[in-house]
Amino acid sequence: MTSKVLITGFTGMVGSFMSEYLLHNTDHEIHGLLRWRSDLRNNEDIIDEINKKKRIFLKYGDLNDETSLRNIFSKNKYEYIYHLAAHSFPKTSFTSPVETLNTNIIGTCKLLDIAKQYCPDAKIHVCSSSEVFGRVPKEFIPIKEDCRFHPASPYAISKSGADLIASFYAEAYNMKILITRMFTHTGPRRGDIFAESTFAKQIALIEAKQIEPIIKVGNLNSLRTVADVRDAVRAYYMLLTINPQYGETYNIGGDYTCKISDILDYLIEISELEKKNVKILEDPERIREIDADLQIPDTNKFKKHTGWKPEIPFEKTMLDLLNFWRGEIKKGRKLLDR
Repeated sequence: MTSKVLITGFTGMVGSFMSEYLLHNTDHEIHGLLRWRSDLRNNEDIIDEINKKKRIFLKYGDLNDETSLRNIFSKNKYEYIYHLAAHSFPKTSFTSPVETLNTNIIGTCKLLDIAKQYCPDAKIHVCSSSEVFGRVPKEFIPIKEDCRFHPASPYAISKSGADLIASFYAEAYNMKILITRMFTHTGPRRGDIFAESTFAKQIALIEAKQIEPIIKVGNLNSLRTVADVRDAVRAYYMLLTINPQYGETYNIGGDYTCKISDILDYLIEISELEKKNVKILEDPERIREIDADLQIPDTNKFKKHTGWKPEIPFEKTMLDLLNFWRGEIKKGRKLLDR
């Protein structure tokens, strides 16, 4: 019998790639949770499959609306749940902390509580974040799973809460929950509010002569370990299918570590621009009040358990990201300079 899978955050970068991975590598029936006014732009590659309504089905609801979730779960017995939905940008969480906390903490609690009632045996992946670790002292780098939380934004606080709630439901109710703390992951479809994506977008706009040769930046000294989103969704699939150890938490991340400035330099290098002709302008609006500036993971626990390892090199990730924004411009989409 075909398994039913629910993906929350279906229209996001990760959710869209997760649905494509499951479509092409399993025979699962895939249900995508999305809000009523959600943009399906990230799901364009599978629109035909969505229209066929054979293996992919849209389920309209909201983590903050318990009734909508209950209506979905009462009609479907899910075997797998990938909980990827979240208010996910640390910087904007400073301006909308209450909504961030409600969605990421209370929303996760509602989802797990309803799952406990309607599909208590479902295998559930709760996507936490490396941001829960916040500003980590150098002596604790690379970051292990038992590193203490020191969240540096309302978003990070909200993910800390969701992380703890997931652990509680796993232990208290014997639910089949696993938690991941994914470090920086990017690629095509990455939102333009994230550093590497806004760099690529601005470069593409400059190439198209739609804006002046000025790239606005935030903190370029922050250190990141970068993974590709397509490696991330493969890891998430392996998490729930390779001898899952329920209640466990795993760091997942790439093998390539660099400063944000190195990402910018590489994107310019592979572009049509000459660096000497581009002005780099620090934008105060892009500076976090507190920055988690040493995000380097120890991923040995997950690698040893599943055999997973990153396969897509940094260079391909960056080129695909730049080409994504070039493609958006060629489609005639009007893009804000942000």
